[in-house]
Amino acid sequence: MTDTIEILNERHYPFDRQTVFAAFADPARLAQWWGPHGFTNRISAFDLKAGGTWRVTMTASNGADFHNRWTFEDVIEGERIVARHHEPVHVFTLEMTYSDTPDGTSLVWRMLFDRTEENEQLQKFLHAANEQNLDRLEALLTSGKCQ
Repeated sequence: MTDTIEILNERHYPFDRQTVFAAFADPARLAQWWGPHGFTNRISAFDLKAGGTWRVTMTASNGADFHNRWTFEDVIEGERIVARHHEPVHVFTLEMTYSDTPDGTSLVWRMLFDRTEENEQLQKFLHAANEQNLDRLEALLTSGKCQ
């Protein structure tokens, strides 16, 4: 057993890599798809560069607000984003890797958590929640609002 929990999701999109990357890099677009189904977002800070801060308040369908603070650790335009999610919620690292495929873009979504009892419980539903997040990204991309 390792000291790390990895949650891995991957999705193919029939869009070029820059379009898929821009859906995250533009906070107005990002606010439209971030989080599982039923969430809305208010982004109050977004500095997409190594050392930059991202602050987002996610609001659940029941009206509960979840304040999130992130620090971008590495950003390679069109290729990779690594960000650290801080307390008060769960601490983890998210790595998004974008690569070309013959008919679009592959997005690999990798979350790394320290192995704790609480994080082991989270692991049970995060893969499905990430799939919802990626579904929402797909819906935005196919809507034509990212062209």
